[in-house]
Amino acid sequence: MDDGDDDLLPLSALQHMVFCPRQAALIHVERLWAENVYTAEGRILHQSADEPGAKRRRGLRRVTALALRSRRLGVAGVADLVEFLPADDGGETALPVEFKRGSPKLHRADEVQLCAQGLALEEMIGRPVPEGALFYGETRRRLRVPFDAELRTETEATAAALRSMVTEGRTPPAVYRADRCRACSLIDLCAPRAGGRSARTWMERRIAADLADPAPVDDEGRP
Repeated sequence: MDDGDDDLLPLSALQHMVFCPRQAALIHVERLWAENVYTAEGRILHQSADEPGAKRRRGLRRVTALALRSRRLGVAGVADLVEFLPADDGGETALPVEFKRGSPKLHRADEVQLCAQGLALEEMIGRPVPEGALFYGETRRRLRVPFDAELRTETEATAAALRSMVTEGRTPPAVYRADRCRACSLIDLCAPRAGGRSARTWMERRIAADLADPAPVDDEGRP
């Protein structure tokens, strides 16, 4: 990708935005990150597709770690795997495949991220991308995801909301949701039960307070 991509947001940020707008802001506005067992498992799962490459077998072309970008959505990223299947007109139909840990979710964060990959592919190759697939590490099976009008609309709206939030430098207030907060690696930085607006501001105030009133130490400099 060229230097003109510097203003594009990470494609994966769309997944964060659907899962939790505050999580997306902590990562992409306040530049905070923390890892837990779930993010570590996801990182390990992706390592098998980290190396760029292409293979062809029985007419099917498989490309790993394919760089993607969409000027229309304002995002750029890397597809774990894109399969190119022969089309009736002699061309190829692209099928993005995204690897995820765990099992299918009740929300549509994974589908939106995958659909964004499909929209980026359409923009790049000039051909329709009708569907994609999610491969979950727990089930070891692919889940087919049609890129219908509803999902495309949600993906475009999510991209617009993300761009607005990042441009404004806005972090939404915390809202505790047990089904999502408990698995979030940023729960300690977010402090959802406290309802704070900026984790970074909270950290800076704590540091300033410690500097202003340091803990007492003994003659050897020990607390």
